[in-house]
Amino acid sequence: MNDWFASLSYKTRKRLALLILVLGLPAYIIVAVSVVSSLDRPSILTELAIYVGLGVLWAFPFRAIFRGIGQPDPDE
Repeated sequence: MNDWFASLSYKTRKRLALLILVLGLPAYIIVAVSVVSSLDRPSILTELAIYVGLGVLWAFPFRAIFRGIGQPDPDE
């Protein structure tokens, strides 16, 4: 799967990263709040662990796309 991401141009990866942030981040927020609200009120540490865990699970598959996006375009 990383080979597929590596074959994308910098501009395409940047656009894909933006799309993931614009659509994926709100979806993550909705899922995370729904999961926590479906539980009986957990302790603050448990709630924090759930949010951190879901955040890592959301971002982990996309790390290849986000890697190097903040750097200048290597093709220029």
